[in-house]
Amino acid sequence: MKIIQGLKRTARWLIGPVLAGCATTPPPAPAPRAVPVPPPAAAPGPQASPAAAAAPKPAALPAPKAVRSHDELRRQAAERLVMANPDRTYMTTAPTHLLTLVVLEVEVKADGSVKRVNVVRKPRYAPETLQMAIDAVHRAAPFGDVRRMPEPWRFTETFLFEEDMRFKPLTLN
Repeated sequence: MKIIQGLKRTARWLIGPVLAGCATTPPPAPAPRAVPVPPPAAAPGPQASPAAAAAPKPAALPAPKAVRSHDELRRQAAERLVMANPDRTYMTTAPTHLLTLVVLEVEVKADGSVKRVNVVRKPRYAPETLQMAIDAVHRAAPFGDVRRMPEPWRFTETFLFEEDMRFKPLTLN
């Protein structure tokens, strides 16, 4: 009887820490980022929409090249995503710990403008990154004349968001 009780105690002593290590907790939420406040305007003028005020316009993008394959479309779209969103992207190697992933399928019209954006994978953490990715796609459009390419005229892009809410298109990884 004492042997069995001793074995049970030993088993609890050995297995307890192992089971405690199996418990998973979600990673802590990222600290809120400080958003710079623009100085007040000297003279009242026409009011811009809140979305336009929040997203500074990058320098004019070069005209997109016509694409002939889905690979060319995806590559050109990824490059334009980075050019159109320089302050929201990173080009270094993706970190081993990402904040979240967003996967979008973008359907384009014949001229390369956005026809529809379908969400393939919503982010588990930081749900605001979904809208950030969709807005980035619209800023980067058009993606090139696709009339010489076989239909369907669409591509899928995975956005790798790091802890500071900047993304990298997986195509450029």
